[in-house]
Amino acid sequence: MNSSARALISLITLWIIRILFIHSLIVLAGCSGVSREDSLLKDPARQAERDRMVDEEIIPQGIKDPKILAAVRHVPRHKFVPSDYSDLAYYDIPLPIGHGQTISQPSLVALMTEALALEGAKRVLEIGTGSGYQSAVLAEIVPEVFTIEIVEPLATKAAHTLAELGYRNIHARVGDGYRGWPEEAPFDAIIVTAAPDHVPQPLLDQLAVGGRLILPVGRDYQTLELHYRTAKGFERKIITLVRFVPLVRERQQE
Repeated sequence: MNSSARALISLITLWIIRILFIHSLIVLAGCSGVSREDSLLKDPARQAERDRMVDEEIIPQGIKDPKILAAVRHVPRHKFVPSDYSDLAYYDIPLPIGHGQTISQPSLVALMTEALALEGAKRVLEIGTGSGYQSAVLAEIVPEVFTIEIVEPLATKAAHTLAELGYRNIHARVGDGYRGWPEEAPFDAIIVTAAPDHVPQPLLDQLAVGGRLILPVGRDYQTLELHYRTAKGFERKIITLVRFVPLVRERQQE
């Protein structure tokens, strides 16, 4: 066999090996048994970042509820922020998400969630879906989450992210959060992630007896307030000073 023939055979052999290798990758990907959802949630490198954040920035701030700590360890916050900010996702800071809105710092998400005392809660209403991160944390803890966002592009993107991550217990809608979701009331807990200048009466009305409402109230800097509904009325507690974006309302309601 001359050198030209041997070279041709070698070339053909290399192409066959390459084709078989690519085919094997396709087969392995199709038979791995790992869903898209699992692939997104199980990212070892970013899991280490979440663990560091919880251990060094969340627990030291006094968050103790094991279910909340587990939720923050599990939810991939980097999936809820713009790609430009992905490297900052596991620092305890708020980040812009577009349309003049932000994703809250994880310690504040944990603080507000813990204040709701969700043990035994079945249905939680969230006002201000934003990126969907708070929705995901809640969905790790309670059976049903109802969330409302008035900015339609944010609502659409959040719904896509939550669906991509496999959350099936979150019910989302576009609308004026001030009005709540009366047809689904009462709720065991309500969380508001944008600041009205007063406590919306519709949200108080939609809170079940024994339920809790947490929200920032005021302009510029606000007080974070917890309202607890009893059989006789409401009890109010000031938790801390915070700064949230204003609660956006429909034009006819301004």
